[in-house]
Amino acid sequence: SELIRGFLLSGMPCPSSCPPGLLALMAPGLALMATFSLPSQAGDRRALPVEKPPGVKGRTLILLDVNTKSPVRIISENFLSLQLDPSIIHDGWLDFLSSRRLVTLARGLAPAFLRFAGKRTDFLQFHNVKNPAKSRGGPGPDYYLKNYEDDIVRSDIALDKQKGCKIAQHPDIMLELQREKAAQMHLVLLKEQFSNTYSNLTLTARSLDKLYNFADCSGLHLIFALNALRRNPNNSWNSSNALSLLKYSASKKYNISWELGNEPNNYRTLMGRSVNGSQLGKDYTQLRSLLQLIRTYSRAHLYGPNIGRPRKNVVAFLEGFMKVAGGTVDAVTWQHYYIDGRVAKVTDFLKTRLLDTLSDQIRKIQKVVNTYTPGKKIWLEGVGMTSAGGMNNLSDSYAAGFLWLNTLGLLASQGIDVVVRHSFLDHGHNHLVDQNFNPLPDYWLSLLYKRLIGPKVLAIHVAGLQRKPRPGRVIRDKLRIYAHCTSYHNHNYVRGSITLYIINLHRSRKKIKLAGTLRDKIVHQYLLQPYGKDGLHSKSVQLNGQPLAMVDDGTLPELKPRPLRAGRTLVIPPLTMSFYVVKNVNALACRYR
Repeated sequence: SELIRGFLLSGMPCPSSCPPGLLALMAPGLALMATFSLPSQAGDRRALPVEKPPGVKGRTLILLDVNTKSPVRIISENFLSLQLDPSIIHDGWLDFLSSRRLVTLARGLAPAFLRFAGKRTDFLQFHNVKNPAKSRGGPGPDYYLKNYEDDIVRSDIALDKQKGCKIAQHPDIMLELQREKAAQMHLVLLKEQFSNTYSNLTLTARSLDKLYNFADCSGLHLIFALNALRRNPNNSWNSSNALSLLKYSASKKYNISWELGNEPNNYRTLMGRSVNGSQLGKDYTQLRSLLQLIRTYSRAHLYGPNIGRPRKNVVAFLEGFMKVAGGTVDAVTWQHYYIDGRVAKVTDFLKTRLLDTLSDQIRKIQKVVNTYTPGKKIWLEGVGMTSAGGMNNLSDSYAAGFLWLNTLGLLASQGIDVVVRHSFLDHGHNHLVDQNFNPLPDYWLSLLYKRLIGPKVLAIHVAGLQRKPRPGRVIRDKLRIYAHCTSYHNHNYVRGSITLYIINLHRSRKKIKLAGTLRDKIVHQYLLQPYGKDGLHSKSVQLNGQPLAMVDDGTLPELKPRPLRAGRTLVIPPLTMSFYVVKNVNALACRYR
């Protein structure tokens, strides 16, 4: 086999009788995550660690090959997508979405969906007015109402004069005033979140224009979640306000996809009365009928139900929904947050058990969906590293990237079609871009993913000779390897190239020898490490030793690889994330779209 040949070519003989764990690793249909144990879609099948034979010295050497004949999964071109929370209406950031810097950052992650939804979705009301100055409110001294609001209006007037994509260059003083306002509003938003009591939000026609302009300028497709908590006395959905929004959007010929509600399984705690899965299914059927009456949206996509973590009652909710509206939606959606942001520690992001919690959820969702609508696409929407808005210096730091990159790899390997990251810009600390419009570590990680990773997922074959684990010490699962065809949009690499991405959670470096079809190929390394003295807490990163930062408001930096000579062993530093493009493999699976 190619794996045995890899042993011989590397100069390391296979033991006289290959252990069962090694033979299991050579079986077809291996899943993508290589952690000295290879999970499959049906569950985790763990091969026992192979002990080091006598006389073999040095650190662990892992042999790695990839099945280049055909992909095991094909995910959406928009696999990595983004979310904006309606709280940006409250804190004022929606008025700054036309910023050249923000648009440049968002363009870097296109193509993608932009989901406008969150906890405040079901308190959002559309009001068809153009002048925001009279309808805006919020805390702040008088100069906000005089100078700040006047500046917003003047900015809007200037934008109205532009044709096509509307881009603004906001003065520094204006942004400083906005940051002061947002800081005050942040306290209000946190109080609402922790008390689970939310005030109503008004979305004006002008605000909707700004939101769509941002998505359109950035090359993102807008998905708008409508308020599902507007209810008639018989508990059916009151669609009157949604119809007003739909008609306005249609009059502007906005290309939008739609959802209804956010985490509907939690409505009892929000409004004192619940909406079950069957009723929400009827509401979705009603929304589909509305869309079909409006020519612009007669073929619009509809996604849902965006349930929370699939515990027993939530699975029952999903079953009720699927019975009624499984054929109505174009993809089934749910959301997931790994850690309570109020109690998170940096070590939490390094726990393999935490990284694996998503696998069980995927199986539960897939089981229900395949029971009622086999083959229906499944999306993970609103994924965040921590709940409760995240925690400063943790969920916005380099350490959070381990969870994020593993989420991307795991979901792709399990066939989840799209993952929506919460959030692109937010009042909390789960975002990709901070309030100074500077990209955070997860942004750079996402940018590398977009530039290097294509939609075709490949199976990997891995074997290693490793030290016998000490009792009670888990040394497997801490090295995670995924493989895809290299992105067709990256013109630096010919079709047929392969990209590996690797997470090393060990506190020691690991060595990987490429074998089989990958042997003796030139490799480009993209090693992402924290930059500065803060280590894993750092909010800055370096690529191959060079710090990453925007060149200017309209230009992202060039992501320069480090070429490695053909046949060189890959050395993965401890506690790092990295991408490796194996050039000119001429992989059959990757030659054509």
